[in-house]
Amino acid sequence: MNWKLILQLSAFGFIMAFATVSLIPEKFEFAFWLPIFVFCAYVIAKVCNGKYFLHGFLVSIVNSVWITAAHVISYKSYAENHMDMVEAFKNFPLANHPRVLMILMGPFFGVGFGLVLGLFTFIASKIVAPKARAV
Repeated sequence: MNWKLILQLSAFGFIMAFATVSLIPEKFEFAFWLPIFVFCAYVIAKVCNGKYFLHGFLVSIVNSVWITAAHVISYKSYAENHMDMVEAFKNFPLANHPRVLMILMGPFFGVGFGLVLGLFTFIASKIVAPKARAV
């Protein structure tokens, strides 16, 4: 596993974690995440020599840690800018404890998006030639 690469690529998740608190509306997040996923898949396919899916999956798992932490820490600002999410939380158990709910749901989002990025990465590994290694 190339943990250095995983952590480097998770920097996009770190940036998006804080950008989605108040700068990027929920309805436009997809427009930011799609190019990030494509770029990450390309880099993993180019740099790694195997376990492409797992590398992509783990980038999203690390991203979910950054995003969950940022949204929990900045919950007041997040809630002010994501009223749809606040309304949706009202239908969940622990509705009176939205930060706890976010902490519990974060890993599920990480796994879900990890499956997507893992698939992107697997497909990219079939298209992109890996970087030649010096012997």
